[in-house]
Amino acid sequence: MESGLVLQNLVSPPVLFFFLGMLAVLVGSDLEIPAPLPKLFSLYLLLAIGFKGGLELQHSGLGGQVTLTITAAVLMSMLVPLTSFLILRSRLDSYNAAAVAAAYGSISAVTFITAESFLTVLQVQFDGFMVAALALMESPAIIVGLLLVKLAVPAEPNSGRSIGWPSLLREAFLNGSVFLLMGSLVIGFLVAAFSPAGLEKMDPFINKLFYGALSFFLLDMGIVSAQRLHDLRRAGPFLIGFAVGAPLVHAAVGLVVARALSLPQGDALLFMVLCASASYIAVPAAMRMTVPQANPSLYISTALGVTFPFNIVVGLPLYMAMVQRWIPAG
Repeated sequence: MESGLVLQNLVSPPVLFFFLGMLAVLVGSDLEIPAPLPKLFSLYLLLAIGFKGGLELQHSGLGGQVTLTITAAVLMSMLVPLTSFLILRSRLDSYNAAAVAAAYGSISAVTFITAESFLTVLQVQFDGFMVAALALMESPAIIVGLLLVKLAVPAEPNSGRSIGWPSLLREAFLNGSVFLLMGSLVIGFLVAAFSPAGLEKMDPFINKLFYGALSFFLLDMGIVSAQRLHDLRRAGPFLIGFAVGAPLVHAAVGLVVARALSLPQGDALLFMVLCASASYIAVPAAMRMTVPQANPSLYISTALGVTFPFNIVVGLPLYMAMVQRWIPAG
């Protein structure tokens, strides 16, 4: 059963378009995406993810366990980049270490959706408010990543930069990607609460176009990743080892938190997946705009080329076995 589910998710359109983009570069095709389009689709994906998170948050309400779970998720999205940066900085410069750390503090929506399908097949119940946790984990990781860059770069030789806290915090919190994501979350919440007609009008744009835009975005990401694969080869075993080891450690921490919060098995698995996955949509979109010094092949290739398939093929069955071992069935 699990092997069939894994195969079904591996052949999803966004993933296949990612590999199509890589293949285009590897076989020497002249396929290229005009520069303004990837940025446009990046902005669309941030808007859609934030808006849908706001809808789910309004539907679920802000009861005790909802608030505690979302708070824990946000704290994890801040803690993971910090610990990851300390490890990555031993082998990478500050720009790349912060970008990779931010990717692992954030989440993968496709992995999350795959985990929901996995639970559905297993007939394990889960709550809709976990989507809000997904949306809220994007921004803190990006903010921490930008703060790490601002704090660490002045310490590098010949940087010639100094820390200006007001401008630093302004850039971190008013960064275009973060601002759009959080603003969309608030708008989604308000529309769901007060404007059902507006919600209906937004539905085709937010939902029906999402996977098409995601596929196009990942096509471009595949091209970018393949063009810079030689950089990942140069980084070598260290980054590949990090891309496999980090999700295992983060999932284990997520399991401890889920058990402390008394989450049911389905929500516990989704919480672990949020902690263990890495972003290849929001964070790459943000980093490409705000930290151009970072090499996209490092944070995209590790998150999408190693961690994503690892979580799909090995992670989900492993994490579920851990949940069944340590979380009592409801």
